[in-house]
Amino acid sequence: MRFAAVGVVNTAIDVVLFTLLHPHLGIVAANLISTSAGMLFSFTVNGLLVFDAGRLRWRDAARFVATTGVSMWVLQPVLIHLLIDHAPAPVAKLMATAITVVVNFVAYRYLVWPARARA
Repeated sequence: MRFAAVGVVNTAIDVVLFTLLHPHLGIVAANLISTSAGMLFSFTVNGLLVFDAGRLRWRDAARFVATTGVSMWVLQPVLIHLLIDHAPAPVAKLMATAITVVVNFVAYRYLVWPARARA
C-alpha cells in the first residue's frame, strides 16, 4: 500500500512536469526531465518508507538509477511513442507509467533493496 501511495505522488510529479514540458521540448527531453524529478522523490521515499532501508547508500542509489533508468528513460519513451498516436500525450504517459510501475516494483524488491525486502 505504501508503494502505491508513493507511486501516486511520484506519478503526479512526473505527469505534471511532462505535460508542461512536452509541447516545448518533445517526448524524449520532457520525459527525461519529468522522470528524473520523479525518480529523486521515489528513491528517497521508497527507500526510507516502503523498503525500510534505514539509510540511503550510494550503492542503493546506483542500483536504483540503473534499474529505474532502463524503465523510465528507455522503456517508457518507447511506450509513449507507440501510444501517442492513439491517445493524448498525458494519457499515453499515464498508460506507459502503468506498465513501468510493475517493472520498477520488481526491480526495487529484488535488485535495489533485496535483503531489506525479504527481512
